Amino acid sequence: MIQNLLSDKKHLFASGASTELRAQRNLNRRAVLLNGDLVGNVRTEKFGVSARVYENGVYGFSSTAEYTDESVRNVLKAASENAAFLAKHAGKGKGPHKVMPDSQSLTAYDLTDVEQKSYIEFIQALDGYIVKKYPDLMSRTVIATADSMEKLLCVSNGTDGHSVIPRSYIYVIMTLPGPDGKPVELFKVIGGGCGTFDRNYSRPEDLHEEIDKLYGHLRKKAEGVYPEAGTKTVILDGMLSGMLAHEAVGHTVEADLVIGGSVAGPNLHKRVGSDLVSLVDYAHTAFGKPAPLPVYVDDEGTTATDALLIENGILVGYMNSRETAERFGMTPTGNARAYLFSDEPLIRMRNTAVLPGTSKLDDMIASIDDGYYLIDTNNGQADTTGEFMFGVTMGYEIKKGKLGRAILDTTISGVAFDMLKTVDMVSDEMVWASSGMCGKKQPMPVGMGGPALRCRVNIGGR
Repeated sequence: MIQNLLSDKKHLFASGASTELRAQRNLNRRAVLLNGDLVGNVRTEKFGVSARVYENGVYGFSSTAEYTDESVRNVLKAASENAAFLAKHAGKGKGPHKVMPDSQSLTAYDLTDVEQKSYIEFIQALDGYIVKKYPDLMSRTVIATADSMEKLLCVSNGTDGHSVIPRSYIYVIMTLPGPDGKPVELFKVIGGGCGTFDRNYSRPEDLHEEIDKLYGHLRKKAEGVYPEAGTKTVILDGMLSGMLAHEAVGHTVEADLVIGGSVAGPNLHKRVGSDLVSLVDYAHTAFGKPAPLPVYVDDEGTTATDALLIENGILVGYMNSRETAERFGMTPTGNARAYLFSDEPLIRMRNTAVLPGTSKLDDMIASIDDGYYLIDTNNGQADTTGEFMFGVTMGYEIKKGKLGRAILDTTISGVAFDMLKTVDMVSDEMVWASSGMCGKKQPMPVGMGGPALRCRVNIGGR
């Protein structure tokens, strides 16, 4: 755990300014087997301290990779001097941020730094199972990953915090010969989530059932067909609705991107989806359970609360920093986060999800005469207009209310706020994903999720 060298420095905070002092340690562990060969074996650690001071509408920032009493004093002094200089020459005539509640926040996770050989031995056991049971595979990759962010935060205005957020995952990638002998691939994140590797994974055999399911889908995909291109009625399963929530909608309602001209700006308090569509960026608890990657206090010292973004199809809010919340007359909900000690906080998502509805997935499939059930994705991209394109790696035809043949890799595209208006059924089951990184200027672990959505979308063909 990070030693507290920050709390006794508050008397050094600049008078009349808002100050954040943050010590942070990031750990990353990774082991990769490709066809049984160890091709990746990585352990990294980044640790340091930073200070940020807000004065007269501008920020001064400083950081260092040293963590001593002297280095803490030095970054605090440098950030204060930078803020004073900028305030004098580029100030905006603003005072300090509004006063926030003063409290303490502690996220108590035990941080076990598992030995590298434990990751290697675990995925070797999985690889041995795969190669023995499925010798027809063209290739196979098994990856074990773990990372953590530990932060100690002291602020002049708001909540001091100490958080430890670890996560760990297993990835399995398989390839078979497909039509005309061309390779067909599927991958799956199996198990894992918030928590250290030793807590999330105890026995390799516990993952065998999920590996078998993955191979079953891959075998059907290897005999699959290309979808018919055009605008189709589809069911986006939870992984894809989660991707939609994050990429195509979530980024447009980050307040800094709204200021930059995103489509959400002119659409506040207007309809952007059907009555069945609601979207929330959850802080730490969702549906009575811990969210995939809980955040209790952000890096500005704002206590994290849920941000309601779309309610019954109406865009009702943005995700904000303290500065943008004051600009838009909204309440900050704790969305300002930094990836490394050397990064300044940006407005970031936490656990962004479409809310579940009341329909059953079987009924949704039965309601479609000719369409597609789209299950998995490997990537997604969108811009601030809400236009998106997602890769689809697993899906099935729907013919006369029943699942048909598997489909080969394709894409879907559209404009989010138009597509959401076509949603006419929402399932009652949630799917969460939290294994990826959001890449907005700096990486950031995020969670995303959603139920299955029945809607109209453009789908690619051959």
